Amino acid sequence: MGERFDGVITTEAELRALYRMPSEVVVQKVLASLDVHARTFISAAPFVLAGTASPDGTSDVSPKGGPPGFVVVLDDEHLAIPDLSGNNLLDSIANIVNGSGVGLLFLIPGMDETLRVNGLACVTTDPSVLDSCAVKDHRPRAAIGVTVTQQYMHCAKAFRRSELWNATSWPDRSVLPSLGCILRDQMAAFEGVPTDKLDQMLEADYAATLWQPGGDERRS
Repeated sequence: MGERFDGVITTEAELRALYRMPSEVVVQKVLASLDVHARTFISAAPFVLAGTASPDGTSDVSPKGGPPGFVVVLDDEHLAIPDLSGNNLLDSIANIVNGSGVGLLFLIPGMDETLRVNGLACVTTDPSVLDSCAVKDHRPRAAIGVTVTQQYMHCAKAFRRSELWNATSWPDRSVLPSLGCILRDQMAAFEGVPTDKLDQMLEADYAATLWQPGGDERRS
């Protein structure tokens, strides 16, 4: 670890030698539970990034999406994120089962500020929780339960630097490979399969499984 890089910082003291301490205003904005503004933001957010850590020290960030408010606020200290169909690698939820906490970044399209929520996490099949976070009339088989330890609004600098919501700054999609092209080049199983056929297969799968609960689809 670190062999590719020189000047690796290994202590918080070394880190603080490079960075000033946060201002009192920044410290005060970190809250231990969900206030009315956090609740409002979550109710309007159709997208959240969930970061977890594995026992070996590697990490995972998984995108979660749904209608605005698909992440359910159970009370001032608890959230539930429904588990919808994915690739079944189970990276995030396996990390959680193995003891990881979770870091959440909620996004609202067109808004440069984001909401950060950190907390303890579990994977739950509690019937009352699953009932509360049904999506498009589909009740999940499991949900990520979050016990909030920190929440705060994150400033707009990263989004303004990237011009993320500015369509005129977006790259020409035609010069980028489609997912079908990428899979064809990366996977021996798809060698020689036309890219347009793979793209059609992917779109058909999206249409068939978009709102399906995560788990064994054969039980649907």
